[in-house]
Amino acid sequence: MEINKIARIKTDFDTKFGIPRQSGIIKELKGKIVFESKYRNIDALRGIEEFSHLWLIWGFSENAYEKFMPTVRPPKLGGNEKKGVFATRSPFRPNSLGLSLVKLEGVYIDKDLGPVIEVSGVDMVNGTPIYDIKPYLLYSDFAENAKSGFAENIGDFTLDVVCDKNILDILPTEKREALIKILSQDPRPSYINDSERVYGFGYSGYEIKFKVDEKKLTLISIEEQI
Repeated sequence: MEINKIARIKTDFDTKFGIPRQSGIIKELKGKIVFESKYRNIDALRGIEEFSHLWLIWGFSENAYEKFMPTVRPPKLGGNEKKGVFATRSPFRPNSLGLSLVKLEGVYIDKDLGPVIEVSGVDMVNGTPIYDIKPYLLYSDFAENAKSGFAENIGDFTLDVVCDKNILDILPTEKREALIKILSQDPRPSYINDSERVYGFGYSGYEIKFKVDEKKLTLISIEEQI
């Protein structure tokens, strides 16, 4: 079976470092879905504005591997415990497909790009290929009395973010709250815990640098990328 991308999503992340590990966790993160030329037909979106949320089926385009890995180490378990790949949402999957639930913020027509869908709660790198879009249906997609398995018993990995207000001032106002929430979710790889190490990632055209000591994350600098 061959599948073709129907669109790509534009987000604030040019690399996967720093991206939330699940969709919907940081509602302030926005994205724009831009369709491939073949699918730029507004009729394909007729009725979509009646829904509040959408399912996105997309590709882990930043993961390149060939060997099947039956077990992975979920970061929320500290990266030290193995679980079956089909019991996790690890990006290292046989077919590298992702599934995200996002909020529909609006649809508009761009004179060059055709119909564009604006969404929030994204967890994808900029340029991620989108393979399908489906509406979220409350009557069927909501599972009453659902269980989250071992994910229900994970510890609290959130961090206290400390920073000088002047550092944040370089960011556009609408980007600041999202960044603080991204940092509080501890974007570091689960296998790295070095209090002296300076970490960095790109966000919305800026380079973000920080350090972590125990449960405290200190934002060191925000610099505009050249």
